[in-house]
Amino acid sequence: MTSEAAGVTRRHEFVLFFDVQNGNPNGDPDAGNLPRLDPETNQGLVSDVALKRKIRNYVALARPDAPGHEIYMRDGATLNTEHRRAWTAVMPEAKPEDQKKLPKEAKARELTRWMCANFWDIRAFGAVMTTGVNAGQVRGPVQLAFARSVEPVLPLEIAITRLAATTEADAEAKGGRTMGRKHIVPYGLYRAHGFVSAPLASHPVKGTGFSDDDLALLFEALGQMFDHDRSAARGEMATRKLVIFRHATALGNAPAHALFDRVRTLRVHKGEAHEIGADATDNWPPARSFSDYRITVDREGLPAGVEVIEP
Repeated sequence: MTSEAAGVTRRHEFVLFFDVQNGNPNGDPDAGNLPRLDPETNQGLVSDVALKRKIRNYVALARPDAPGHEIYMRDGATLNTEHRRAWTAVMPEAKPEDQKKLPKEAKARELTRWMCANFWDIRAFGAVMTTGVNAGQVRGPVQLAFARSVEPVLPLEIAITRLAATTEADAEAKGGRTMGRKHIVPYGLYRAHGFVSAPLASHPVKGTGFSDDDLALLFEALGQMFDHDRSAARGEMATRKLVIFRHATALGNAPAHALFDRVRTLRVHKGEAHEIGADATDNWPPARSFSDYRITVDREGLPAGVEVIEP
């Protein structure tokens, strides 16, 4: 482990709000890249994998040459090559055929510790590193749930035209013009929940060494990741609010769901604010900006040992 990676010793939960305007926050490849939806409620969905991808990309940009901040799951990576690096560092005498099975317990822990020490996303999210060259598996202390829009969204399919033909035959048959489709959400405010387990960060055997510095970088990434993930497909996306619950102990001082219930989202229109779905909002126009919402955090009667942080 790196010397700074003592491991987080207090449990954390967080609520992340982000929005999208005229973009596709997370297309579904099984549905023609339509924005992901809950078919029963029409609420938009963004997968945990998509959020982790943006976090990884931010860390790679923010700490490109910092020791211990390599990214394991990255574009173009060959995972077994990274596993061999661990074997070379821990057991340089091992032959290729020996690397298919984990060695005895002590050496196996050294392999996974080497991977945790060098790759930030393994320390955070864990990894299954048994793909031929076996470097073990690690359960990560940081977990995210699917993000869900606070209200139903109505994806639009927009027709687009391309003037440049792909082939000469297309140019002759279609005059160079081809039609396409682009899927967008006009506006959606999404809410995601996250969890940081102190035991999985700091346990002497099972812990990944996810440190307080790593935690600070995670929260930094959640706040800025969309600023470095621009594309025509995603429109305008931005983190709007991050609410962190910090416990005084490793096991925590209150259930996560009870803390999440303290974070409420209200609809706002012409100075009025009501719960989403309230009868008073029936004739209101659809939300088209973050100013159409108000996020509140109930700090009254917080359980002892729980601190609320709003960066």
